[in-house]
Amino acid sequence: AESTAAAEPSAAAGGGSGTMVELPEVDPSTVTGDFVAAGSSTVFPLAERMVERFTEDGYAGNPVIESIGSGAGIERFCNAETDIANASRAINEEETATCTAADREPLEFRVGTDALTIVVSAENDFIDDITIEQLNQIYSGAVTTWDQVDPSFPAETIQVFSPGSDSGTFDYFAEVVFEDDDEGPNKILQTPGIQLSEDDNVLVQGVEGSPNAIGFFGYAYFQENQAGLKALTVDGIEPNEETAESGDYPISRPLFIYSAASILAEKPQVASFINYFLTNVGDEILDVGYFPASEEAINEAKQTLLDNSGS
Repeated sequence: AESTAAAEPSAAAGGGSGTMVELPEVDPSTVTGDFVAAGSSTVFPLAERMVERFTEDGYAGNPVIESIGSGAGIERFCNAETDIANASRAINEEETATCTAADREPLEFRVGTDALTIVVSAENDFIDDITIEQLNQIYSGAVTTWDQVDPSFPAETIQVFSPGSDSGTFDYFAEVVFEDDDEGPNKILQTPGIQLSEDDNVLVQGVEGSPNAIGFFGYAYFQENQAGLKALTVDGIEPNEETAESGDYPISRPLFIYSAASILAEKPQVASFINYFLTNVGDEILDVGYFPASEEAINEAKQTLLDNSGS
């Protein structure tokens, strides 16, 4: 009876009518069994926080979370090596087809919003704002010294840092900065002297280490390391909760976790964890360094879970 009652308020809520979708309450101390989540380095700190809270509230299973990049995470999910894929971009058609062929038709759960943050060292005293066009020039090698970006800047070589090409952050940056140019990712990879890493902490250290460096990653990694970093405004817009949610900040993006109905049926602990995640993420997300998804997006995610699990 509980699941029927829990589903009732949701009937009118899918269209963002203001009615909250209520999920049945999960008691983590009654949840048994393990699960594996892998994927986005951006989503990792948020997923890690939710697992910690789930465990603190009594879950005694063995959860594994790995930070390997969105693309690699989705691939492992499609290969039935994990139960949840974390992603800082939406799954694409090709990946969806591969997953579906393996009886893992992906279910998408929006869990938050990120402002992809452009950073320089805190020691950099000459740049505070950057345009999308200037990012295009820097990340294609069209300019290689700071004075080519702006004549008032020093004639020093730009040290360019970027996440690797398996990263959803890389994909999204290329999409925004190079618009519809299919060669965008290759231009980034061929930028002279570019330093790539799938580990955002390596990028943080690289940018902190030189006043002539520039890099980008999820807002949480900036927030955690802001003593040594400076976030640039982009086209005059500061990355923050308001601008990320409104879309005014040019490089804000949704954050997702994915699973499949077949997994939720086979492993109720995965359904319980996703329920717990969606129910409690609003309490944790700002502290981790990201911004809440809209009520409508969270309602939609909750409805997807209700429609595809026994709970």
